[in-house]
Amino acid sequence: MSHPIQTGLLAYGMSGRIFHAPFLNTHSGFQLRAVVERSRKTAAAAYPAIISYDSVDALLADEALELVVVNTPNNTHFDLARQALRAGKHVLIEKPVAATVAELDELLELARQQQRHVLGYQNRRWDSDFQLVRQVVASGQLGQLTEVHFRFDRFKAALNPKKFKEDPAVPTSGLSFDLGPHVLDQALSLFGRPEQSHFTRASHRPGSRVDDYFHAHLQYARGLNVFVTGSLLTAAPGPAYVLHGTQGSFQKSRADVQETQLDQGCPPTAPDYGQEPAGAAGTLTLATEPGRFTTASLPAPTGNYAGLFDAVYQTLRHDQPFPVRPEELRWQLEILQLPAHKQF
Repeated sequence: MSHPIQTGLLAYGMSGRIFHAPFLNTHSGFQLRAVVERSRKTAAAAYPAIISYDSVDALLADEALELVVVNTPNNTHFDLARQALRAGKHVLIEKPVAATVAELDELLELARQQQRHVLGYQNRRWDSDFQLVRQVVASGQLGQLTEVHFRFDRFKAALNPKKFKEDPAVPTSGLSFDLGPHVLDQALSLFGRPEQSHFTRASHRPGSRVDDYFHAHLQYARGLNVFVTGSLLTAAPGPAYVLHGTQGSFQKSRADVQETQLDQGCPPTAPDYGQEPAGAAGTLTLATEPGRFTTASLPAPTGNYAGLFDAVYQTLRHDQPFPVRPEELRWQLEILQLPAHKQF
């Protein structure tokens, strides 16, 4: 691809090192030009040509940069994205894109004025397991869907050392704003805006002051109920995806390996990148006639976070619609803003 998009990262912590830099470096449509490193300068060890700036202001003053990745703590996303837009940059913002619908709308309006793009980084759409779920739904084999469960579970009883994640005074603290955007985005990308939503938060870890459990019940037309759940105290996770319909059921574990591979230094260009381990296939059960069922194991497609960067390139260079639509980001925040046990 000619004329690669000159891109800067606002941080080189875990997300910059794992989720962004490897793709910006290997994708021919991008040039990883710069990063903000306020203290420790480590990015050059992997990317010798990168420019390391000491501050966000210094990076945004780089006129060659077209795209800025906002991959800083959750509570800074809105302010830094606004600052980057005012500097004339496109922005790719990690989840959550903002703390409120009002903040998102302000970013979208500023982007319109500046003739720039605000893009939501929802990489879990390109997980291997969710890609298989999408294929099963699109196939229609389950008939009319009646009940769907998406879960994102971990076991982390200790409080997070990152204080902003544990401070109730920070609007984007807690598990609902951490893992919630992943599973909510997956559900909303498949089924759209629900007719009604109920949201529950709870806190169970010793000493916790923020939610470490959330549960959303999304109600759709024709009786479809979608349940989206996350927990930090699940020692034995069950299937992450369970779907029931009038003609059968499907279930699948959360088995995407991309984050682990990237953390271990595996490049996205490696032959085995994104391939789920043996035994992680989904199970499709179909009713063939009353009392009779067939069961099949369905292997997942290869995980492909590069697909998100393909979409960013097509949007910025060829004005193609970005798959993570602004209205989907707005629906997500509408649900996350619901008080516990309330509905719209």
